[in-house]
Amino acid sequence: MKAIVKPTNQLEGTINALSSKNYTTRYLLIGALAEGTSTIYYPAHSEDSDAMRRCIRDLGAVVEEDDEKMTIQGFGRHPKHVKELNVGNAGAVLRFLMSIAAFCPELTFVNTYPDSLGKRPHDDLIDALQQMGVEVEHREGKLPITIRGGRPRGGKIRVSGNVSSQFLSSLLFMTPLLEEDSEIEVLHDLKSKVIVGQTLEVIAQAGIKIEASDDLMHYKIPGRQKYQPQKYVVQGDYPGSAAILAAAAVTNSDVKVLRLEEQSKQGEKAVVDVLRAMDVNLTHENGVVHVKGNQKLKAGEFDGDHFTDAVLAMVAAAVFAEGTSRFYNVENLRYKECDRITDFLNELRKAGADVEERQSEIIVHGRPQGVTGGVEINAHYDHRVIMALTVVGLRSEQGLIIKDAHHVAKSYPHYFEHLLSLGAHIELVKE
Repeated sequence: MKAIVKPTNQLEGTINALSSKNYTTRYLLIGALAEGTSTIYYPAHSEDSDAMRRCIRDLGAVVEEDDEKMTIQGFGRHPKHVKELNVGNAGAVLRFLMSIAAFCPELTFVNTYPDSLGKRPHDDLIDALQQMGVEVEHREGKLPITIRGGRPRGGKIRVSGNVSSQFLSSLLFMTPLLEEDSEIEVLHDLKSKVIVGQTLEVIAQAGIKIEASDDLMHYKIPGRQKYQPQKYVVQGDYPGSAAILAAAAVTNSDVKVLRLEEQSKQGEKAVVDVLRAMDVNLTHENGVVHVKGNQKLKAGEFDGDHFTDAVLAMVAAAVFAEGTSRFYNVENLRYKECDRITDFLNELRKAGADVEERQSEIIVHGRPQGVTGGVEINAHYDHRVIMALTVVGLRSEQGLIIKDAHHVAKSYPHYFEHLLSLGAHIELVKE
């Protein structure tokens, strides 16, 4: 599907934030790891959460749902022995389930997205699993990956946090179920610490005890624990909402986004402060973010590691800011569905933006007058790139055509629908 994004001067209206993808995938997993029936209210429906739902069913969980909730009868530490799992293009789902697959005698994760997830490395998690006595067959750390487990051992485990926090999260989900106690030491740096905080929050809600150091680099995990079946309510999603808020910020707008909790542990909550720092007229009260955009933004410097999944949306806003903006500490964006630094900035340049890259930085020389646009853009199969480029297209002189725009469904299936309801001029065309 192509999205033909046309210049749009004004956005107005109120939408509900979609439910959080990150929390939904985590609640689905701990529901499956519990013995008994858990209930999840307002689960997200996206390609990622659908992939987790499909995979835990394949592994033996009984999942039933209606419009409001989902119930999961879990399999505990005894997943069904299946030969293959297909996670689609969902990196977090793959990584979380690689550790759970260690309870199976042999399981292969197949490669159905060779140009996206198939290119992403998983060596750090593979290395940690091998320390636990799990045999892993792989192609230079990439899919297809075969896990030969059965009885993973606890003990002292080291894992690098340099590339992704998902490797650590994967081990944190699995190690409480082992016979032995475990200690996890994170090597080098730990990316996206805030998202690890979400993992620890969810695990604690299921009654699991983990002792974490203040810097989140060391963990003590008692073995022989059991996930308790619980009721969970999924909160609104900041990463997806960031693009809506950015679109409101760069247009003349009066937009409210509901269900965005002020006390949320989502790191992307920081976009509220980022937009305020850019001089956007914005309030955040009672779970409602209200933006009154006037197309006037100012540049700033921001540590992107605090809001990883919203960096591209904020870069899109910065394209139209007065001055030069700098987003630093963002190297982990290179290891996502695409290289979200080089690939994304190449597309922004086609649209007329003035941007530079460093290994771990994005530098944006703002153009308050707008950009030309009028070109066809490659989305690189990446939902975050699609959302951010849409923001740029709305404020361009000649609009943008975004190829493969249907991949936005990975996290936010209703993204274009929500923008259209706010008055955006977007035409969706089958390719």
